[in-house]
Amino acid sequence: MTYLELSPAIAALRSRPEEFELRDNALHHLGSRHSFRFLDEDEVRIEAACGCAHLRASREQSRALHEAFRDWRASYWQPLVINREFAGHFEPPGLVRGMLIALLLRLIAWRPAPKSLPLEQVLPVR
Repeated sequence: MTYLELSPAIAALRSRPEEFELRDNALHHLGSRHSFRFLDEDEVRIEAACGCAHLRASREQSRALHEAFRDWRASYWQPLVINREFAGHFEPPGLVRGMLIALLLRLIAWRPAPKSLPLEQVLPVR
């Protein structure tokens, strides 16, 4: 049986990790729009709009891609996610959130104007 040659994806994952992301529990290559779903240690499903998805990967190369994926996730993806989350803690509030905070502060500081009485009640008419 003819197998899909995964070595270009493995090499790209190792040398250009920024071209990949983890989306819906699948490794997604941004440039080609190919996704790799790991079914188990020895099997990967290739998802692509082109003919690449018609061939299966060999067990050996599936294992090699899975190992490269685990290394990529530990050394590149997890630190990236943690750093993005950390940076988000220090971003200025977004427009909607900022407007809600400003509105809340105005409501807290708001004091109703004293009710004015009609002139007849203030000065008795004789």
